[in-house]
Amino acid sequence: MKKNQSKVILFSILLIGFCFIFMTCRKSTPLPEKAANQKKLVFIAGPGSHGYGLHEHNAGCRLLADYLNENVPGILAVVQTNGWPSDPAILDEADGIVIYCDGGKEHPMEGHFAEIDRLAQKGVGIAWLHFSLIVEDQEKSNFLLKWIGGYFETNWSVNPFWEPNFETFPAHPITRGVKPFKILDEWYFNMRFVEDMKGVTPLLTAIPPKRAFEQEEGPYSGNPHVRQQVGMPAHMAWAYERPDGGRGFGFTGGHAHWNWAHNEYRKFILNALTWIAGADVPADGVTSREPTLEELAAGADEPQPDSWGEKDIRKWIEKWNRPVSSSGK
Repeated sequence: MKKNQSKVILFSILLIGFCFIFMTCRKSTPLPEKAANQKKLVFIAGPGSHGYGLHEHNAGCRLLADYLNENVPGILAVVQTNGWPSDPAILDEADGIVIYCDGGKEHPMEGHFAEIDRLAQKGVGIAWLHFSLIVEDQEKSNFLLKWIGGYFETNWSVNPFWEPNFETFPAHPITRGVKPFKILDEWYFNMRFVEDMKGVTPLLTAIPPKRAFEQEEGPYSGNPHVRQQVGMPAHMAWAYERPDGGRGFGFTGGHAHWNWAHNEYRKFILNALTWIAGADVPADGVTSREPTLEELAAGADEPQPDSWGEKDIRKWIEKWNRPVSSSGK
């Protein structure tokens, strides 16, 4: 045998051995186990999209999971990144699942609605955030009605960017400790809900400005139905108590990753995810420290561009979380 051939064979053997060891170790890495007094919450995040700092599903889910693990002893939060888990073991003993991904015709949950439905039938709580609420298929839309009580219906619901002022909240575990706030986001509204809103509790409600109805005609942007709602309150987040006793939650915000730095916005979501998993929401809500901009930026899917509005974002965060004086200023 020639010397070069021997080297190739030896290299191939070593490479195969390394791959075997790697895969064995990877498979044997145990998933975290929940304690007897904990609820398990599984985040299923889709790949990032829309550019740097937008639709950062992986980074957003990791951030929220870390905060729940740090601040809610009754929760074990785990994250599946980049789509549906290849190993379904992560869903074992799940008490709640969070879907945060893109939607539309190429929905990352395509092919897995039956699996989610089996979890729902076991009483697993379900939350769907932002773009994931758009499913362009009536059968799948019916699943969302069944699981969370509402969804984004094309040629009915709309997706403008606007800054609602959330001034009052209903009494509900999800609103515990949440103070009035306003924040710019891509807030979908005119959502399609279950008949007579049965089981649905609107949680974030505001009156959209007239300009929110003035987008051009399109499946997501404008339609004659929504224009009949000018001046009427719209619901951007809701809780749902399913007839079988399971819990659901829908949230139409979540476009910009930096918004997770808003203390009230973040508390609202952490409360909601605690609730859908069946854990106790503290009387003052889930309190968490404000993430630094560096922490938020570090988790992005795409490389940081040279210009990404850092100064403006820092100013927004400072304004959002600035303590309110006794004079209200």
